[in-house]
Amino acid sequence: MHLRLISVALLATFAFFGTACDPAAEPERPAGTVFRDCEKCPEVVVIPAGSYVMGNDGRHKYERPAHQVTIAKPFAMGVYEVTFDEWQACFDEGGCARVPDDHKWGKGRRPVMNITWFETQPFMEWLSKKTGHTYRLPTEAEWEYAARGGTSTEFWWGDEVGKNLGNCRDCQSQWSKKGSAPVGSFAANPFGLYDVHGNEWEWMADCWFPSHEGAPADGSVRLEENCRYRTMRSGSWYYFSKNIRSAWRFRNDARVKSYGIGMRVLRELP
Repeated sequence: MHLRLISVALLATFAFFGTACDPAAEPERPAGTVFRDCEKCPEVVVIPAGSYVMGNDGRHKYERPAHQVTIAKPFAMGVYEVTFDEWQACFDEGGCARVPDDHKWGKGRRPVMNITWFETQPFMEWLSKKTGHTYRLPTEAEWEYAARGGTSTEFWWGDEVGKNLGNCRDCQSQWSKKGSAPVGSFAANPFGLYDVHGNEWEWMADCWFPSHEGAPADGSVRLEENCRYRTMRSGSWYYFSKNIRSAWRFRNDARVKSYGIGMRVLRELP
């Protein structure tokens, strides 16, 4: 009897761990559900499937042409930009090669910065291996869809930057022109994401293309051979409000690191 009880307990334990690592057995989570896959993993929120108009036919040439994009299935996005604490966990477990400079602003819950595009990849590989789920950088189409949160205005809160609604050069926050703010210092957008306007630029998965001409309509990544430049979104504490708009897009050499560039994770759902 005693041996039988032990066997049943072991089977239950194996079944538990098998379920945790089996994407097919993952529970269905409704839009807006916030979860994390491990104690030190970034929190993510479920973003619903849907359609939106990406870009803008206004005066900013990189944002043209505006076009319809349909995101066919839900995904989960980092509630916050990746923090120094989360990066430290990757470093401590051997997934990341170094801890970036914090510019003497402090680490902890501040967004990680001074990372190249190439350094984002080991972080995603570490998360994916640790959790058994696919983590990656968002495509810029996925990012803009999530950042807009169902809105079509310049910022998720409206067409004017307002006062103290984000962290940018003319946002009139206590961090403006000074440095990054701890993640979550401002209100979340309708999808539950923080700091999608300003704070730190966020590396995207995409190679840089100077317009949306020929962009896929399904939100998938745009790549080319020998991709030297990668797309960035969100703007930063150092840039003006026109650069933190939902449609604004910019590029940087993938080898560049800066106190104005960080990252956010996307976690695929089954």
